[in-house]
Amino acid sequence: MQTYPKEFLTTLFSEAVAVADPIRVVKTHLPKRPNGRFIVICAGKASARMAEAVEAHYGPCEGLVITRYGYDRPTQGIEIVQAAHPVPDAAGETATVRMLKMVSNLDADDVVIALISGGGSALLCAPGEGLTLEDKIAVNRALLASGAPISEVNIVRKHLSRVKGGQLAAACYPAKLLTLLISDVPGDDPSEIASGPTVGENSAAQDALDIIEQHNITMPPHVGAVIAAGSGVVAPDDTRLAYAETRIIAAPSHSLSAAASLAEMAGLDVRQLGDALEGEARDLGVEQAQYAVKLQSEMTKTAKPILLLSGGECTVTRRGNGIGGPNAEFALAAAIALNGQEGIHILACDTDGVDGAAEVAGAFSGPQTLRAAQDVGISPSAALADNDAHNFFDVVAGQIVTGPTLTNVNDFRAILIFAVN
Repeated sequence: MQTYPKEFLTTLFSEAVAVADPIRVVKTHLPKRPNGRFIVICAGKASARMAEAVEAHYGPCEGLVITRYGYDRPTQGIEIVQAAHPVPDAAGETATVRMLKMVSNLDADDVVIALISGGGSALLCAPGEGLTLEDKIAVNRALLASGAPISEVNIVRKHLSRVKGGQLAAACYPAKLLTLLISDVPGDDPSEIASGPTVGENSAAQDALDIIEQHNITMPPHVGAVIAAGSGVVAPDDTRLAYAETRIIAAPSHSLSAAASLAEMAGLDVRQLGDALEGEARDLGVEQAQYAVKLQSEMTKTAKPILLLSGGECTVTRRGNGIGGPNAEFALAAAIALNGQEGIHILACDTDGVDGAAEVAGAFSGPQTLRAAQDVGISPSAALADNDAHNFFDVVAGQIVTGPTLTNVNDFRAILIFAVN
């Protein structure tokens, strides 16, 4: 462990991902196969894997999946459509319209199972009345660059959509609807996962307008007018949700607990800092680095190594033109704050395998990181200022690349602390 900290922390991350694999968690929540018409609808980064799990249990089913490019899986009857994330595209819009049509005109004897996971906000794209796909793309880019918490980003998205905020559930009525969710949001609020397409929504149009103003988000004037005119979001007590049931089947807390158990078996003193941490990634990186130094200063030579675990969803306010993501930015800011401190190693990754918009899960940093940067002539502080954490860690061999994990339970952060006195 002390000799190979990167490998050890990567093993913990792999365990956190594995316990959220849809193949493991979906089947225990499936009812007996309905006798009448039965439709499976899915959206999100884990949705194709979830559909695969459903058909492993039932056999071929009627249905439609919208997932991220490169995240498809072999299915027997359910159709898989790949679309863009985190900014929507025409493929996602066309597939969403088809999904809404597929569940229309159902009756009370029919059953719909919705399999929803993180990423569904961008993949389920049906612009509201008076909006175009280009409007949605512009708004999404502005929201993602604003640094607003994902919960606030999703409120705006809901009021610009014909599918989010319970509207997909309303389209299924009066059929029975069972939604199985893999949570990627702090607090595991079902209405925030993929912007709650099958869950009632409490926010009002004014809430969305306030968020736009608060974060100085620039968008075309007619977009604000569309929001102000009122959207079709569905209130939690709407009768069209009367036959809708929702279950969370995998969550960040489950994954952190699995990693913690593995670390405890290896003899570590594990301390969980929370599974719902939010805020600026670089600020949290500095905060946790400083906490790690404090803990290390209190350790005796014979003390067990300490492992700090945390999850949640940090944000990045775009200041530069580099390539980065919240996990890599967390690790870079922490490395700068630690300034080569011996005995402290950090891994920060997104459990879906994509940190920000790059095909990189995250990064590892340790005492050697700043020395490696100096050897190749790259400035850590300049990289942080330019939001260029992914390129920085590429140069210093600190990137963690997993490819698609086919699940999504938010960020995973681990700090391994050894005694040095």
